[in-house]
Amino acid sequence: MMDGNVAAVFQERQKGMLPGELGLEWEEVATGRAAGHFTAARKHMAPNGFLHAASVIALVDSACGYACMASLPEGASGFTTIEIKTNYLGSAREGETVACTARLVHGGRMTQVWDAEAVNKTTGKTMALFRCTQMVLYPR
Repeated sequence: MMDGNVAAVFQERQKGMLPGELGLEWEEVATGRAAGHFTAARKHMAPNGFLHAASVIALVDSACGYACMASLPEGASGFTTIEIKTNYLGSAREGETVACTARLVHGGRMTQVWDAEAVNKTTGKTMALFRCTQMVLYPR
């Protein structure tokens, strides 16, 4: 497990990769939780003018993944996602802020289960509910 809020570590680590290219920003990454956001821009949109579902997944899945890394049990070397599920309840338009919080629901030796919620900060409405299961990896 990592001690304290390590958001800056993950902010730097994501540069040049999908989360960095999408402009995801992190307020908190710590044991058992993460919080971040992005401002919807043209690159986040689907051709219909609404936020692309993959943009939401990038945010919530990154939040859960980063927090999972910060919450690994002693001796673990990493994780891999084995299941994700998302219920979409709303959307966002260009210029609106999409934020998420992720929290650890189950932190076992072999698996972790995470819940995240994406919210349109401009309207205050919940946009998506997300759950994922991570398999904890150990060196061989």
